[in-house]
Amino acid sequence: MDSTRDFVEKVHDTQEKDRKNKQHNGQGSQEKKLPGKQHSTNK
Repeated sequence: MDSTRDFVEKVHDTQEKDRKNKQHNGQGSQEKKLPGKQHSTNK
């Protein structure tokens, strides 16, 4: 029973970290996302 609880806690922890990373990196909201680089087309 403990191993199941540990697994569920680990999954929830991973999901929480993923959610925070998405918010922090601007993927969760489009207006916070930085524009990408325009490589060699800007001559």
